[in-house]
Amino acid sequence: MAETDESRRRLLTTAGIVGAALFSATSGFSAAAAEKGKKRGEEKEVGAVEDLMREHGVLRRALLVYVESVPKLRANPGSLPTDAIARTAKLFRTFGEDYHERMLEEPYIFPAVKKAGGAAAAYVDVLKAQHDRGREITDYILAVTGRGTIGTGDAAPLTRAFESFVLMYQNHTAREDTIVFPAWKEALSERQFREMGERFEDIEHRQFGQDGYEDAVKQIGQIEQVLGLADLAQFTAPPPPKT
Repeated sequence: MAETDESRRRLLTTAGIVGAALFSATSGFSAAAAEKGKKRGEEKEVGAVEDLMREHGVLRRALLVYVESVPKLRANPGSLPTDAIARTAKLFRTFGEDYHERMLEEPYIFPAVKKAGGAAAAYVDVLKAQHDRGREITDYILAVTGRGTIGTGDAAPLTRAFESFVLMYQNHTAREDTIVFPAWKEALSERQFREMGERFEDIEHRQFGQDGYEDAVKQIGQIEQVLGLADLAQFTAPPPPKT
């Protein structure tokens, strides 16, 4: 009888080990298959704040076009390809000012941040004033580049416009990314935040079609190619001097 009980215990133990191994293997296979399916068929969800910051990335690349135009304006204004600069200003206008600022930040983000109060609320009026000033400068850039060539009389004022515009927006977007957008997210419930992300996506699709962000990235990439700015390696900093 003892022998029989011992045999039964060994059999049950073995069965348990085999069952656990089978469950582990099957679970691992299922998880791997699910992940594989996700990679193949599903696009990873982009949150509203990440989406806003990606849009800032496009605008920052436009600002870098202005930065790299300044030395050419100072050396030889006629050598600057005005078509490429005009395309940059038009992209900043349609994607940055008319869409990102007027359709997202000003009607939805700024009012919510101001209503919530706190340190971030103090930035809202300044940010709105900078939006307005940025549109004035974009109007000026479009007017100058619309003449076809940049004369010597336009070179210095356009240079100042580029430099002031870039400095303003570098500070502007940095404050939004690190202070205003996090405060806006904090002011909303999880459900409200998710709904706002969906609303922003709907606005983007209505304004640009299905590929608004992707098309903006493509446009700025083409402009960089024309101006010789596409190769990132050329902007690698030199090594520091030896101490």
